[in-house]
Amino acid sequence: MSQKSILITGCSSGIGLDAAQGLKARGWRVFASCRKSADCEQLKAQGFESPLIDYQDTASIQSGLTEVLQSTGGTLDALFNNGAFAVPGAVEDLPTDALRNIFEANFFGWHELTKQVIPVMRAQGYGRIINNSSILGFIPARWRGAYVATKYALEGLTDVLRIEMRDAPIHVVLIEPGPVTSKIRENAIPHFERWINWKASARAEQYEKLTQRLYTKTGPDPFELPPEAVTRKLIRALESSNPKPRYYVTTPTYLMGTLRRVVPSRTLDWLTAKS
Repeated sequence: MSQKSILITGCSSGIGLDAAQGLKARGWRVFASCRKSADCEQLKAQGFESPLIDYQDTASIQSGLTEVLQSTGGTLDALFNNGAFAVPGAVEDLPTDALRNIFEANFFGWHELTKQVIPVMRAQGYGRIINNSSILGFIPARWRGAYVATKYALEGLTDVLRIEMRDAPIHVVLIEPGPVTSKIRENAIPHFERWINWKASARAEQYEKLTQRLYTKTGPDPFELPPEAVTRKLIRALESSNPKPRYYVTTPTYLMGTLRRVVPSRTLDWLTAKS
């Protein structure tokens, strides 16, 4: 059998990096993409093929995928959309341009890459598209409105794509992690500083607590798991003959998935407001 190939985005650290390492160890041909050239070079030094793909740059999406397809002879077994960032802040303080910016990276770029991969998978007669969502793709949380909005949108688009692909040999899957060890908090700091004028906000006192959490490195969150937990679910989604539509990761995801179905909205609002 020929070696299976996968393109993974957001591989500079965290979930993407662990997924690349885990699948490479299982014999997959991994294209571990990053949005910065320096990160790509580091991965190449570790023996990975690492195309430059920045979700906010359509040209890099096209050139990165072209690089992959030229290397494989025009085929690609799987795509794992993963790279994303957060813009912490109250919804009332989010500039609309901040939302446009995060949607480019967390949603529109994912769609663009996926749209370009689908014809490849149709032509070869098989393929898997796996989108890394979040518990915040179906449960809201204070201060995370921008990120939540992108993940809610991603969940909807992925669900529709999965239904539409029932007549094609392409499986579409969601992975929904809860708290997983990553650099998303520290990576959010420059976006927070760019977009949120919190000292002028009506919620300035509340921001004092938020900024303390944002800038202070603390221990793991309750129920936090290492990125290997996501990789294990990714392997199931890739290698199962009949993958599930979605895979939960971490106890909070299972818990909130159940509560969302059985608890009234007002009660769920009360619970999430306490987090």
